[in-house]
Amino acid sequence: MILGRKADPESEITLGEQLRGMDATLEALYDSERKGGLGSSSPNVNRWLGDIRKYFPRSVVQLIQKDALERLDLKQMLMEPELLSMMEPDVSLVATLISLSKVMPEKTRDTARQLVQQVVEDLRRRLENPLKQAVRGSLNRADRNRRPKLREIDWHRTIRANLKHYQPSLHTIIPEQMHGHGRRQQSLRNVILLVDQSGSMANSVVYAGIFGAILASLPSVKTHFVAFDTSVADLTAQLHDPVDMLFGVQLGGGTDINAALAYAEKLVSAPAKTILVLISDLFEGGNKNEMLRRVAQLKESGVQFISLLALDDGGAPAYDHQLAAQLAGMDVPAFACTPDKFPDLMEAAIKRQSFSRFISRYG
Repeated sequence: MILGRKADPESEITLGEQLRGMDATLEALYDSERKGGLGSSSPNVNRWLGDIRKYFPRSVVQLIQKDALERLDLKQMLMEPELLSMMEPDVSLVATLISLSKVMPEKTRDTARQLVQQVVEDLRRRLENPLKQAVRGSLNRADRNRRPKLREIDWHRTIRANLKHYQPSLHTIIPEQMHGHGRRQQSLRNVILLVDQSGSMANSVVYAGIFGAILASLPSVKTHFVAFDTSVADLTAQLHDPVDMLFGVQLGGGTDINAALAYAEKLVSAPAKTILVLISDLFEGGNKNEMLRRVAQLKESGVQFISLLALDDGGAPAYDHQLAAQLAGMDVPAFACTPDKFPDLMEAAIKRQSFSRFISRYG
């Protein structure tokens, strides 16, 4: 069955009803001589979408849907709400819907938003707690003060740490080490997510949007979300509603990282407390030398600069190897990151740990 009907031209192998159904759904998509074999009618595609959900588990359905969108150019079909409602929602589908949002008819928009909302909520449930715990834990540790003023003393931690120094004759504890909270405002972090919205970065945009919304909900983190192609769009004000924010992204177009960095420079008020995460495949269409100069300038000022080639579940991304090597030479290693490792990445950034060590730890 894996090899298709051509492997058994005489029909010598008997398939049961279940296997015949699976074979037919796969042949409609993957038989090279029948490319477009699903036809252009909505009923055919609806029936096929129902069949793949009948025969295959959810993870396989999502993969087959993604292949169908690419191989059979079904994007036009997504303009029909009846067909759209049959799709299994996942990150790739959300990325496709975002790319079509500007040409999507009103009758389809509500269905599309419902699908995007479902994926956003699923991702947020999975990713929110790990990210919040990593960021809060890192900031709390950064807060600790070994020489606190009276109003800054953490009495519970101080007492626990000095119980061994209890003096029975005095009925009291003689503390050898005081523990304090420090000044909370000094631990605030300014996080700038600078996200390439060219078509190749579609899945990364979705994940970056979710992480941006989670970070924006933390009072100890001031978060900016800036999307760019050849122009720059600051979507920070929409982070409270990640669905609206994602529909505000315009996937496609070229890439001008230099222009995006020029905008980001204006958002930096306290460099030593700023973490800038550039999410891009680094195929720069703007002034590359000027871009590198801006990176060096931001680094020199004290900004934590992170270059992510991709933020998704995929394998090794396609990227500009030469520009990545130039960034690495400036102590800005460029690497891909899966969503489940992003909380650890932010923790390392807040602690100002070596990213080389982070990369080696996770491969």
